[in-house]
Amino acid sequence: MPIPDWAKEFPGAITVCDRDGVILDMNDRAAQVFAADGGRALIGRNVLDCHPEPARTKLRALLESGTPNVYTIEKKGVHKLIYQAPWYENGEYRGFVELSLEIPAAMPHFVRG
Repeated sequence: MPIPDWAKEFPGAITVCDRDGVILDMNDRAAQVFAADGGRALIGRNVLDCHPEPARTKLRALLESGTPNVYTIEKKGVHKLIYQAPWYENGEYRGFVELSLEIPAAMPHFVRG
């Protein structure tokens, strides 16, 4: 699944893998974020090989179950929202998309009624 044109320069990192974990594509921001690990050279490699334990085991379970995973992290003072969710083609589970978006340390939260 190639990254669509609109997402190529999207400011958040987008990484797409198949249901076995093989990285199919990444946008420009993801290539920058993972530059020290090879950037776009990671395409064709398995995402499981890029994660230490226990993250590797958790990711393997997500790939097998197709269950979304959402969390926030802070690394070097930068806060991020990580959203990992399955993608489908014609209703068939095909793999996972990871969105990594920088967020402010404190953000407004609105409850809509």
